[in-house]
Amino acid sequence: MKRSIWAVLSLLLAISMMLTACGQATPTEAPQAQEPTTAADAPAVPTEAAAEVTPIKIGTSLPLTGEFSITGTLHRNGYQLCVDLINDGGGLLDRPVELIVSDNQSDVDTTLAQFERFINVEKVDLIFGTFSSKLTFPATSITEKAGYLHPIPSAAALRVYERGFEYLVYFQPNAAEYIGASPVMMIKDLVPADQQPKTIALAWADDFYANALIAGLVGDDVTFQNDDGSEKTVSLAPGELSKLGAEIVFKQQWPEGFTDWTTLAASIKAANADYLFAPVTSADEAIQLIRALKTVGYQPKGIFMSQGAQKEFGETLGADANGVVIQASWHPLANFSGVLNGQEFTNQMFLDAYKEQYGTNPGEDEAIPFALCQGIEQAVRATGSTDNKVIHEWLTARTADNPVKTILGDFYWDERGLPINKSFIMTQWQDGKLEFVYPTGAFPGVKPLIYPMQ
Repeated sequence: MKRSIWAVLSLLLAISMMLTACGQATPTEAPQAQEPTTAADAPAVPTEAAAEVTPIKIGTSLPLTGEFSITGTLHRNGYQLCVDLINDGGGLLDRPVELIVSDNQSDVDTTLAQFERFINVEKVDLIFGTFSSKLTFPATSITEKAGYLHPIPSAAALRVYERGFEYLVYFQPNAAEYIGASPVMMIKDLVPADQQPKTIALAWADDFYANALIAGLVGDDVTFQNDDGSEKTVSLAPGELSKLGAEIVFKQQWPEGFTDWTTLAASIKAANADYLFAPVTSADEAIQLIRALKTVGYQPKGIFMSQGAQKEFGETLGADANGVVIQASWHPLANFSGVLNGQEFTNQMFLDAYKEQYGTNPGEDEAIPFALCQGIEQAVRATGSTDNKVIHEWLTARTADNPVKTILGDFYWDERGLPINKSFIMTQWQDGKLEFVYPTGAFPGVKPLIYPMQ
């Protein structure tokens, strides 16, 4: 009996061992590996493939809150659209591009801390500039010391570019002190010599931007204080107006909060100048001055203003706006042909892409940073490098025949980082529309300048 029991137990044990061996030998029954549920579950050591797609990091400190928040937010949108389009096109140098945006709260100290962090902690590959001369002036000292290229979208103060810095490039037509060159060039190129103004009136706001524009027109000496306390004087003599050979018969500055527009207009009329240059700080000031000039019956041959391109200006003044000329860096109808991702990318393509991404039409404050991004993308692609020195050398080697091509037109720069032979777009109100009148050969659809005003 004992033998029978042991025989049965031995048989059962043998069968169990056979089944276990068969289960271990079946590959199709192996358990499936589970995907990590969080980034922390991923392997700690990156693979070679992952290392090859490390993004190109671009740092930018922008005023998303505070005094400059409206413009800073629009600048961010322009930058982001450009980066998104680059990534949609396959990235840059076979790598995705990552835009790191920090809010500097329109504060200088915060801006400086963020630029320091970008360079020394996050070790970004590239820097995109911020908005305003107030923030840009000290920030460029940090990037210059670190050897980082500093492309600038919006800092008009000449003092930013007069310190002998090597790594600056400005993506607007020129500094504020040189804006007056554009209307003067327009007059000389479009108005017959015997009809050009012989007398000039100057009336302007007591404002940094307006004062700088006037200084360039009349040829003042301008003294700047650098961040180290040293001073430098730049002579703007003989001034842009000297190219017209006209006599300045009226000069008056109005203070902040000025309201006595009719008295000012009467004084301008008494001088009876052929042409009025009137740098203002806002569209509201422009409207008030034009209304006052119409009230007193002053009809010069031409008026240039630094504000007035806004639709509110034309809608408020109606026919009284006709003939007024305003400068601009960009306009939706100026279909300049740029380059992005190695292919043509026009202003119209920018308009379409922006509307698709953000659901609204862009303005100048989105177009300028987009153009900056275009320029740096071209430099990185051409050099095959994100080395800031290499990129800078390529940019400074650009010429009129081989420029950077953007939706703001062509760019190449002098040793200060200011564009060479770059005119602002000149626009003129004509029958309720802000039309392009200069430069005439830059794009189709330029309208003839109305001169004298009607």
